Order: sequence, then structure tokens, then C-alpha cells
Amino acid sequence: MKKLFLFDAMALIYRAHFAFAKTPRISSKGMNTSAVFGFANTILEVIQKEKPDYLGVAFDTPAPTFRHIEYTPYKAQREKQPEDITIAIPYVKRFVEALDIPILILDGYEADDVIGTIAKKAEKNGFQVYMMTSDKDFAQLVSENIFMHRPGNKWQPTETWGIKEVLEKFQIKRVEQVIDFLAMMGDAADNIPG
Repeated sequence: MKKLFLFDAMALIYRAHFAFAKTPRISSKGMNTSAVFGFANTILEVIQKEKPDYLGVAFDTPAPTFRHIEYTPYKAQREKQPEDITIAIPYVKRFVEALDIPILILDGYEADDVIGTIAKKAEKNGFQVYMMTSDKDFAQLVSENIFMHRPGNKWQPTETWGIKEVLEKFQIKRVEQVIDFLAMMGDAADNIPG
């Protein structure tokens, strides 16, 4: 099967930025390059180790999504994005473009929505899809040919979650139950009550 990797850009950018919080990577001009450095390493490691046939990087847009319209408190309590991340995003996009990897972005939708839609369509067209993110919400999309590829850190190696891993992690019997599990639990990061 053809192997497609879809990257959740903002999740990986935030992760990279905070991974170097105690020892940030600073350029000779004083720019914090931690997010760019960490993001680039993640992409290059996947290309080298996983040898995907296709890649795509999905970004959120500043435009409100249908979630913001339907539920005004959605993400209302989130802290403002760190300035170093805001500065890094254009450099990350330039890096992705330099590798000739498509940037997947659509106003009114989050990167999650774009990745989920492409993953399901690609699966129907004979692809094996790997969603590169640590966001637990992606677990609801896991199927026979769609996997979560969770980035590692210095304490834990990279993990690939298939159906078996999702069922064990959430202690459920069917992947579809992830939706119910997350609805009952709520999500403090998104300001969604359980």
C-alpha cells in the first residue's frame, strides 16, 4: 500500500517549542528557533525512518471555525500563543515548501478536520495513512489503515497507535467509542465541558 503521512503542524510546532523551553535554540540574531528546529527534525526523521510515499502538513488558520460559531466559549480560555511561535510559523512554512511538501489549509476548519477528511478519503483509495500528532482526538479516526503516529520525546519513543492500541488506551471495545469517551470526559484545553 502507498504510505501517506499527514502532520498536524501546530501540535508539532508547540511541542517543539516547549521541548526546548529550558534550553531554547537562539540564532545569532536573537531569534528563538526551537520550534523550527524541532519541527524540521520531526519531518526529516519521518522521511528518513518511515520512507513515506506522500506527505502533507496541515495548518490551522486564524479564521473562526464552525466550532467557534456554534459554541462561543470554544478555546476561549486558552493562553495567547507565545510570540516566539508566531514568529516561527512562517519559517516552518518556508521549510515545508522547500521540501516540496503540500501545505494543507482551509479557512473555517482546523488542521484536525483537514487531516481527518484526507485520511478517510485516502484510505478509501488504497493508502495506509499515518497522522503525526500527539492529540488524543485523532484516536477516533484510527482504523485498519489509519494510524496515529505519536512523536516521542527523551522519555518515550515514538508510538504508532492502531486499533489495538486505541482500544487498550481508552479501555473500550470499538474505536467509535472514542467519541463517546471524549464527550463524557470533556476537554479543558478546548474549554469543552464533559
